[in-house]
Amino acid sequence: MAATPRSPAPRPLTPVSRVLRLCLHALVFGLLALAAGRAVTDSAPRAGWVVAACAVVAAVYAAGVRAPAVHRSPRAAAVWLAGLGAAWTALLVVSPDGLWIAFPLYFLELHLLRLRWGITAVAVTACAAIGGFVAHADGGAVSPGAFLGPLLGGAVAVATVLGYQALYRESERRRELIEELIATRAELAAAERDAGILAERERLAREIHDTLAQGLSSIQLLLRAAERSLPQDAPALEHIGRARGAAQENLAEARRFVRALTPPDLEHGSLAAALERLCAAAPGPRVRFCLSGAPRVLPTPYEVALLRIAQSALANVVRHARADRAEITLTFMDASVTLDVVDDGTGFDPSSAPSGEGGFGLPAMRSRAETLGGLFTVESSPGQGAAVAVTLPLPLEAS
Repeated sequence: MAATPRSPAPRPLTPVSRVLRLCLHALVFGLLALAAGRAVTDSAPRAGWVVAACAVVAAVYAAGVRAPAVHRSPRAAAVWLAGLGAAWTALLVVSPDGLWIAFPLYFLELHLLRLRWGITAVAVTACAAIGGFVAHADGGAVSPGAFLGPLLGGAVAVATVLGYQALYRESERRRELIEELIATRAELAAAERDAGILAERERLAREIHDTLAQGLSSIQLLLRAAERSLPQDAPALEHIGRARGAAQENLAEARRFVRALTPPDLEHGSLAAALERLCAAAPGPRVRFCLSGAPRVLPTPYEVALLRIAQSALANVVRHARADRAEITLTFMDASVTLDVVDDGTGFDPSSAPSGEGGFGLPAMRSRAETLGGLFTVESSPGQGAAVAVTLPLPLEAS
């Protein structure tokens, strides 16, 4: 059994752990076989007892290795180590060669017991080994090695196990970090993919609205002007009427495409409803939504731009402002629509504000507004909160 730290949910053994465990088993059984073989070949007076004691130690050891409870329960491990220690003590009484088993016992005790109890067990085992060596000295002089050997062996075992456990913990931290990095990379890839899909949908909606839909609308106006300029009995009136009908049908189809490409936040309601949901779901400060003026249907690029600017501004409030309250106001006027985002946070100096990350900076908001011919303003100062306002001129068809 390799000296690896216990965990509530044991992980499968790595090749290194498996090799260390097999080496420990081989060391125990090899030392027991060596002790029994020496007793037989040297015709020791108690050779039978030595062989029997070695067999008992081997049996107890094998039983504990194969018992699942020993690996799961510290109490079961302590009981097994006590039985193994008793069998080893009996071997130590009948043979001085039992001293060799102390070294693998150190690793078992440090592995299966808590550190404090493991070190105590190592000290007791070292004292028992020293006592066994002294008992078999036959009254001769006892060299310092009799004391230093078991003590140094115990110290080496403790240092080895502690070092291995430190390396194991570091390896586990690295493994968890790698798993987190892999998961984060997958999340970032998914977020980038979703953002790319949304950006492409917005681009297509804007292109269809600004080119195809506007072109068909202009064709209708030109056909209507041509129709009015012709006499009532002109043969071309029938063809102009059909052309107007075809243009009207294709304009309606183009607008259906634009609605189908609307961002998910706008799919289930108006811009005002999307902003109200945004305020209700915002973490951190209390956010209120206000609607002023008579709402009207805006072109999809206008709704997308206003919603994204509101999301960006509110994200900045949540991340940086440390505000208690914030308010988003959507105002419809005769020729324009205005969005205001106001908070009572710490404020900042707009002239030195960072550009932000991921498209949430002030320049990105300003670019969205100016793309539609709008005006973007920021009013703030340190300690005085902040106000972000965007005004978009309403197109003729929405006025």
